[in-house]
Amino acid sequence: MIRFGPAGNSQSFYNEGFKHTKQAAAWLKERGLNAFEYSFGRGVRLKEETGRDIAAEFDASGIAMSVHAPYYINFCTDDPEKREASINFLLQAMRAGTYLNAKRTVFHPGSCSKMDRETAKGYAMEAFKEALERIKAEGLMGLPCPETMGKINQFGTLDEVLELCTLREDLVPTIDFGHLDARGIGAIKGRAEYEAILDAIENKLGRDRLRMMHVHFSKIEHTKAGEKRHVTFADEGFTPDFLPLAELVAERDLTPVIICESAGTQAEDALAMKEMYESFR
Repeated sequence: MIRFGPAGNSQSFYNEGFKHTKQAAAWLKERGLNAFEYSFGRGVRLKEETGRDIAAEFDASGIAMSVHAPYYINFCTDDPEKREASINFLLQAMRAGTYLNAKRTVFHPGSCSKMDRETAKGYAMEAFKEALERIKAEGLMGLPCPETMGKINQFGTLDEVLELCTLREDLVPTIDFGHLDARGIGAIKGRAEYEAILDAIENKLGRDRLRMMHVHFSKIEHTKAGEKRHVTFADEGFTPDFLPLAELVAERDLTPVIICESAGTQAEDALAMKEMYESFR
């Protein structure tokens, strides 16, 4: 089943008087959305009891939960302490994700800083491999899903993220199309560019993992360095356009989880994406 939903709560959720994320489950269901991403971007501070209360509401409403690990992760490092801290950030998010019954944990792989990309990839592969071993040893549920990144100096090109996903046969990438567009300085012009991305995923990981990929989508303002800020679908003059991707997802019978990261209108824009997709079914 394909799923659409927001990353966090839209401003309209709060404007309507709601305050707690567990209230978002019924709110999203009422609007026809069926996914939600809970952010631990600034750190994991969720109590188990609170997490399980939220999970009960979301499970009852049929809303699939994913979580986003802290932004502080950097697997592209030769510093043992920073590597250990990064692995722990991922593990902390996955533990809290277990409370939320989250099936996927999105994470940023890191920054190349001043090292060349091949060296950075070597460190990232080693650190992620160790993280996977510790995830298995601890019996944590869910999949860690490395994300394509929006700034040119960040580790997270499409090829780099797909390479990380070769470390285990069940891993799926988080394909952030806004990030790929931004790091390519407006690289996604339309259908052809989307086709090339989808083909690359299938060629590297196979059709099953393409079908089940995790997706982030928003329009993004960019500079010569890549991503600057997320905007909304109502903001004019920004890319990429979701419509050609919606058509391809329908044509190829893909069933991703599609999370909208628009700035403040993420639920509204997630619903707009769902409607675009349904127009091709």
